[in-house]
Amino acid sequence: MITIRIVEAREVWPLRHIVMYPDMEFESIKLPEDEKGYHLGLFEHETLTSVVSLFSDGTDLQFRKFATYQDYQGKGYGSSLLNYVIEYAQKQNYSKIWCNARVNASAFYLKFGFKMTDKTFFKDGFDFVIMEKLL
Repeated sequence: MITIRIVEAREVWPLRHIVMYPDMEFESIKLPEDEKGYHLGLFEHETLTSVVSLFSDGTDLQFRKFATYQDYQGKGYGSSLLNYVIEYAQKQNYSKIWCNARVNASAFYLKFGFKMTDKTFFKDGFDFVIMEKLL
């Protein structure tokens, strides 16, 4: 059984660390904005498998630190969580949803109707592209 629910920032940090930046200090995966964010966890039964953090500027919704434990990747959990985020953004009447996507993950977002922008950058050893979806 799969459920998606709001979680505390401290609950997403371990998964973020292990999946996204295992070679960095644990404290480095915490975002200054985390306490203002809206964090979601996808659970298989009671096991947290995927997380994402949402941040709003009023009209647009950004999602950050979207991660799924490696053992659970390829099973549709990330897709379920992203669909949930898109539906949430639509229900809340956001005009756009966007993310800083790792370039090597951009094909995943394209499947959900996201478009690559011309904005790119390099950070923490990864190439990123800003991707957005108009709602």
